Amino acid sequence: MRIDRRLLLFDIDGTLITSGGAGEAALKDAMRSRFGVEEDLAGIILAGATDARIARELLEKHGIAVSPENVAALLDTYLGHLAERIGRHDGKLLPGIVPLLNVLSKREDAVLALLTGNVSRGAEIKLTHYGVWDFFEFGAFADDHHDRNELGKFARARALERHGEEFPPSRIYVIGDTPKDIECGRAIGACTVAIATGHYSAAQLKDHAPDFLFEDLSDTDRVVSHLFGE
Repeated sequence: MRIDRRLLLFDIDGTLITSGGAGEAALKDAMRSRFGVEEDLAGIILAGATDARIARELLEKHGIAVSPENVAALLDTYLGHLAERIGRHDGKLLPGIVPLLNVLSKREDAVLALLTGNVSRGAEIKLTHYGVWDFFEFGAFADDHHDRNELGKFARARALERHGEEFPPSRIYVIGDTPKDIECGRAIGACTVAIATGHYSAAQLKDHAPDFLFEDLSDTDRVVSHLFGE
């Protein structure tokens, strides 16, 4: 019997975890230690942005050449600081995440993966620290493209490579906490699932008309019922 599996693509920051400011602090550290610049992140929109885009904007803000070498240098330095900081900040898993991932990981009709603005190593640092990295088979990351709306294509290609199955948009769910997550889901025609656990309220997210909207993911049965039509 053929199983119509769903590809569930999770964002990280504001959806699965909050790092307690470790990511922001590591960016500031990286600008200071790599380029000698004191950075306050004013004017830099972090929510929903890719690390690669953030790096470009930080360099541009300070008149530093936005070259591939400088972007790579900044991100590499950021990752070193993130690894050092992640355990010192008061971050946490967001409500319901572990129970939900435990249930989904046992379902034959669910494929769990990431679609995130983090570079892959940053995603691994964060999710390993909070004990949920191993729930996810693969991901699409800022290493793949600086434009978040392009990342869905990479996730679909990796799903095909791993499972030999071309997941149709109707069976792909992009799960995140910002309007940019909704936008990037729409870019591949996926179902969009908005979670009000980040910087945006449920009312603000509702204005962007996601297919599903939750205050948080703490009601496992309700979330699973909506995702799988049960």
